[in-house]
Amino acid sequence: MTAVTVSPKYQIVIPKEIRESMGIVSGQKVQVMSYQGRIELIPLKPMKEMRGFLKGIDTTVDREEDRV
Repeated sequence: MTAVTVSPKYQIVIPKEIRESMGIVSGQKVQVMSYQGRIELIPLKPMKEMRGFLKGIDTTVDREEDRV
């Protein structure tokens, strides 16, 4: 686990290893969330890039008889 320092302007630098492993590039947007006492950064990807990412997912759902 790598520690980072918060600057006086409340900025941090994402370590190179993490940027490379997550495919984060300069200018890319990330979503920031507070979750169970921690800060999470979620890289946002363009919708074009998301096309087909659920290919092969099982879409069968058990439904109640009165719900069609």
